[in-house]
Amino acid sequence: FRGVRAFSTAPTEKIAMVGSGNFGSALTRILGANALRHPVFDDEVKMYVYEEMIDGKPLTQIINETNENVKYLKNAKFTPNVKAVPDISDAVAGATMVCFCLPHQFLKPLMPKIKESVAPGAKVLSAIKGIDFDDKGIVLISDLLRSGLNADCSVLMGANVANEMASDAFCETTIGYVDATNGELFRLAFDAPSFKVGTVQDTVGVELCGALKNIVAIGAGFCDGLGYGGNTKAAIIRIGLKEMVKFCKTFYDGIEDDTFLESCGVADLITTCFGGRNRKCAEAYAKYGKSKSLEEIEAELLGGQKLQGTLTAKEVNHILKMKGIEHEFPFFTTVYKISYEDTPLSAITETPY
Repeated sequence: FRGVRAFSTAPTEKIAMVGSGNFGSALTRILGANALRHPVFDDEVKMYVYEEMIDGKPLTQIINETNENVKYLKNAKFTPNVKAVPDISDAVAGATMVCFCLPHQFLKPLMPKIKESVAPGAKVLSAIKGIDFDDKGIVLISDLLRSGLNADCSVLMGANVANEMASDAFCETTIGYVDATNGELFRLAFDAPSFKVGTVQDTVGVELCGALKNIVAIGAGFCDGLGYGGNTKAAIIRIGLKEMVKFCKTFYDGIEDDTFLESCGVADLITTCFGGRNRKCAEAYAKYGKSKSLEEIEAELLGGQKLQGTLTAKEVNHILKMKGIEHEFPFFTTVYKISYEDTPLSAITETPY
């Protein structure tokens, strides 16, 4: 059936990925394989890579020669149709489906060039875990993409620790969509035997779960660093989930309760509190008794990756302060204060929740 494409008159969907870190690379492996599998997609998948030198060679050159991101996702091969590109305009040129997976603080400067280069009417998907804010309150990353690119935006979040995805171990994820046709196209682009995609018509709930669970993971990491066991961590996860749901309902109408039971909700929360970079760094921060800064630990442990949970805790705290409701979210507030103020680590279990 692969030969049919040459005679088909329907234009194919052209996929691009903006981002090539740990999770971005794991997702691009799936996109590459699926682009070859489904006739609706153009074979080539371009991946924007922020260029850096590895042992005197550009990272893009290494990826294109070895089909592997040796810095951010070792020992996991891309299909040869994945092309690493250091120029953002070239990476998204003519793309009809653009996926985003990069630390959200790097997104805004890229937007003008992306808008100029993508195909007219392109649809986008965000796998970026974080939130932004302005003087009115919360700004979701999908909202930044919608307004900046004038595009429909779906969201992908789930229990997806990238290093496990690299070995094609079975996992699930959730795509939240607004437009059902676009949601189905992105489902087709990502769904694979080892990466089961569920879909819900609730982008806000899916996206907030993906951002807020990183705050809970910081709390779970503090517990690990203090030497507490499974009972304590389970309590912290439950308390954190309760505040996640409350935060979502406080700031948005129409979030479905069922969204919290999808992969993006409780499953992502669990895996992030047991694996993942946020828990790991918070554990080290607690072990050192706050004597090392989070920035030092990030540099030491993450090999160029970024810590998102503490940044999200800061952004959420800013919004809670602005609205005068810090006291209604004692757990989120405690994680913030341990991370950025003089509050002792012991507060993680001593605060009345």
